[in-house]
Formats: sequence, structure tokens, C-alpha cells
Amino acid sequence: MEDVRWPAKQLEEHRLEISNRIRNLFWTVSGDYDIEFEPDTEKYVYSQQTVLYEAVKQGAFARYFDQKKLGMYLMKKLHFSAGEDMLLPLAGLCMDAAVNCFIIRERLGTKEIREQAFRKLEKAEEEQVSDKAGTDLIHRIRLLYIRHVLENTDDKGMDPQAKIALYKILSLKDAENTEDVINVIDEIYNHVLDPSFEKRNGNLEKILNLPDMALANDAWQECMTDEQMEDIIQKYLSNLKKKMISLDIRNKKKKRFYFSPENEEVPESSENINPQAVRRIREYVELNYGKSYLSESEQARVNRKFCTGIHKNCILYLTDGILQNPVIKNNQYRFSQLQFEKNKAYYGNNHWIIKRNISMLAESLKRAFIIRKDDFVSRSDAGQLVPERLWKIGRTDDDKLFNRKKRSEDSEFVIDVLIDSSGSQAGRQAQVAAQGYIISEALSQAGIPHRVTGYCAFWGYTVLQRFRDYEDPRETNERIFQFRAYANNRDGLALKTVSSSLMERPEKNKILIVLSDGKPCDMSIQRPGTRQPRIYDGEGAVKDTAYEVRRARNQGIFVIGIFVGNEEELSVEKRIYGKDFAYIRNISNFSRMVGTFLRRQIDME
Repeated sequence: MEDVRWPAKQLEEHRLEISNRIRNLFWTVSGDYDIEFEPDTEKYVYSQQTVLYEAVKQGAFARYFDQKKLGMYLMKKLHFSAGEDMLLPLAGLCMDAAVNCFIIRERLGTKEIREQAFRKLEKAEEEQVSDKAGTDLIHRIRLLYIRHVLENTDDKGMDPQAKIALYKILSLKDAENTEDVINVIDEIYNHVLDPSFEKRNGNLEKILNLPDMALANDAWQECMTDEQMEDIIQKYLSNLKKKMISLDIRNKKKKRFYFSPENEEVPESSENINPQAVRRIREYVELNYGKSYLSESEQARVNRKFCTGIHKNCILYLTDGILQNPVIKNNQYRFSQLQFEKNKAYYGNNHWIIKRNISMLAESLKRAFIIRKDDFVSRSDAGQLVPERLWKIGRTDDDKLFNRKKRSEDSEFVIDVLIDSSGSQAGRQAQVAAQGYIISEALSQAGIPHRVTGYCAFWGYTVLQRFRDYEDPRETNERIFQFRAYANNRDGLALKTVSSSLMERPEKNKILIVLSDGKPCDMSIQRPGTRQPRIYDGEGAVKDTAYEVRRARNQGIFVIGIFVGNEEELSVEKRIYGKDFAYIRNISNFSRMVGTFLRRQIDME
């Protein structure tokens, strides 16, 4: 059946009929009438076979694979700044290759529909790649794939990279599960379409470990209610599904878009400041992280002081956390409570190892301070006479014939512990919480005043969550198990802020311990009606973080980096912290490594 162009009036009259026909086709193929499916009746006007085949293809994928799992992968990949105009068309091709054998085997009639749809698509793609030098690689890959489907194997002059991608896509005819499809998409994207992606953002494991609810970061919400928090992923997934499934080509100016509750695309634009938008974002931050313990005037003061230079237009948000001071007990409260329970369960399962680490580190610190507090004897020209030195009188110029006892001074220490709470820590949240707890418990047992703070960046806000303050009682240490990894991290601003308040402490000897994965990154999205902070990523972010470490050291703070990330990021950690960093591979060695650095500093002072 050839495509027939429908007049607008006739389309409107038959829209419901057309929509039901397409839905029924999808439901018949999928075998599940409970799956929501929204037909593209607008496209049906000019490409009936394409729309019908898309319904068949999507129905087959829903039947034999896991649509949600694939959609979640795509959403997380986009969260890490993958190009939508490359990723989603690639996903559509891979889905097509994966379901084709099932379609042909079970529904012979769809073979003709597929061919007719692809003939129409071939013409559109040929127009796109007429200027080969200036054509995006994804278009060349699609054209090569379409020609393969139509058994037009004349691919002379085609890009070798496009051929590599084609062979990988075709290998999905043997795909057994959704993971096979995801692996091929990720491999093609990382090695053909964007070879630097993996180095910048991490491998597939890191992408998939991103917490699902962190994806709400990518959505601009006019006012996100608790119900919308539950519904946002499904809505965003539905929006992606339409783009992912379609093989249709429409010339569009490239733009970044953000999903809104109404499934609208909101392009980036420069707007005047909207007080209501600013207030809504503040309220949303409060819902996610709990109320701030700063007054409005204090908040304004810290922002003026610290949010300058590369951090201009950022906002600092200091809080005790959502579990300590929630606005309401919403989904974020429940997610945080669940992670708290998981962190405590990890502690329970590793109780003896953790307790041993605490004991070893505490004893090491106590011994170091006992030595410092002991009186020591030095030679002097006054004090207690030492008879054995009397022979020197008149024979040498040495007049230090006496011993004088001196009491150790400057033995007081104060320590800040700063923990990276960004989404890149999602796969090791319980371990990081345990490491922070080990340090805090050991310091409490050794009688050293200390503060423990988590930091992350969210919609232009750098959130500093205070787990315990300097003079809090030991039982407060358990709050560290409220640690939850979420959003981005603007390390330089966190270091700058914490170092400043540490310098206000009366103790002469100050130490800052930073537990991080060595990869500062805050890719804040455009927030309509608000001021946009600069992107904080790559070389600029590393240099800024390293600068704040050097500045703290120049002020007299001893800064130690405790690396808790992936080994490939070690070089970045070294650039930031120099020789004063420890790489902890196993929690059983944690106290020994940290103790070595702390004792060295105590002995030096």
C-alpha cells in the first residue's frame, strides 16, 4: 500500500480511527494491552508506512526486550551530556536490528511494510548525506543501515567508521536480552560517534550506577510536587521513547532541551531574572536537602564572600540534611531514609573490620598526642646543672651546662572532614559513609574536635550538609550514615568555604581531609529566569580545585586527599593534592593509610 497524503480536515475527522488502528497494531504485536502507547498521527499524514512499522517495531521490542531498562540507560547517558541527536537515532537502529528476526518470523506481512517505510526513509537520508564532508556521521550510518535492509549493498565511498557501526548494529540479530542492545549502543557511541565520551564521563558501569532519581536534575519543573517526583521519570522516558523509535529525519537546528511536566521542549535562552523562578528552585532544594540552618542575611553574606570568579552566580546552601530537618517527609526523605538503612546494613555486615579500623586509628592518634604532650628536656644556659658538662668550662665556648624541662606547646589540633556526595559516588555510598564514620569515631575517641561535611552541586546550588559539628557529642557520628550520593560536585567552592570557617577556629594546628573521587564536575543545566553559573568541568575545574588546595595550605591548613574513586582518575587526584593523598583500595587498610598521614603531620607540628 502506497502512502496517501491526507488533507488536514480529513485527518482531523479520522484522527481517532487512525490512532486506534496504530495502537491496536502495537498492542497486538506486544501482546500487552496495558502498555501505554501514543501514536504519531501527525507523521501519518505524509508517511503512513513509517508510522505503522514503528508501531510494529516498538510492539516487538516491548514483547521481547525491556523498554524501561533501555530507556533508563538512554536517560542516564544523556544526563552525562551524551548528544541526543546521535544517541537516540542510534538506539532506534539498534532496536530495529534486534527485533527484525522476531518480526519476520512471526508476522510475515510486516516485511513489506518495513521495506516501504525504509524506501521513503532512504530518500530523505540521501538528501542529508549529499554533502558528505559536512554530514554528521549518524546520518551516514543510518543511510548505510537502510540500504542494507533494502539489499542495496553498493556502499562504495562510505565512511569506514559508518561501516564499523553497521556491522556492530547487525550483530544484534543474535541479541538475547536488553543488555546486549545497551552494550552495542554504548560501544558504538563511545568508540565511533564520540570517542572522548568515556574518558570524560566514565564507562557503562558508571552510567548505569547513576541513581534513577538523580535524573530529575535534568528536568526543569515549574513547581515539582511530590507526585511529580514519582512520575517524572516515566514522563521523560515516554518523551525519549518517541524520539528513539522514530527513524524519520527532519532538519532541525541543534539545541539543548529540557523536559517539562507537559512534555514540552524548552530551548536555552537568556531571560531576565524571574523572582518566582528563583524562589521555586530554592523551595525545591529545600525539599531535596532539608531546611538551611543559615538565616537569609547569613546566606547572602556567604554567597557574596565565596561565590565569585569561576563560581559567580552559584549559591551556597548549608544544611543538616533532609533527615534532620525536612520540609515535609516526601519521596526524597524516604529515599534518603532507605540509603541510611543501607549504609547502616553495610556497617553491620562489616562490623568487625570497621571497629578494628576505628580502634587502630584512634590508638595511633592517641600515641602521637601523648608523645607531643610529654615534657621534653633541652640543653640550656640555665636550669638544672649537669655535672658531666663541667669540664667544658674554660675549654670550650659551649655554655649550655644545664638541662631545662619544656612543656610541649601547640599540641591542640582541629580537623575538618569533607566528603564528596555527588552522583559519581552512587556505586559506593555505603563504603564512603563507612570511611567517614571510621575517621570521625577515631577522632572522637582521640578527643580531637572535628567537623564532617558532605558536598554536592544541584541546579546552581552547592550544598554543604553538616553531619556533625566540631563540639558535637560522639553519638552524633552516626549521622554520617545519612550520606547519600546525588547530583554534581563543585569541589573548589566547597573547599574554599570549609577552609575559611576552619581558619576561624582557635586551634593553631588545622587539618582538612577530603574524601573524593578526584573528578570535580558541575554541569548545571539552564534554569529559566535565573542566573546561570559557569560550567565547571574538565581542566578548568581541576585547576580551580588544585588552586583552593594550595591556598588552604598557604594559610596553614594541612590538606589530605583520600581518593575513593576509580583508578583511571588517579592522575587527576595527584594533580590536585600532590604527594599528600592516599588511595584506599580496601577498607581493611583504611586506618593504616589515614593514620600514616595524620601521624606524620602531628609529628611535624
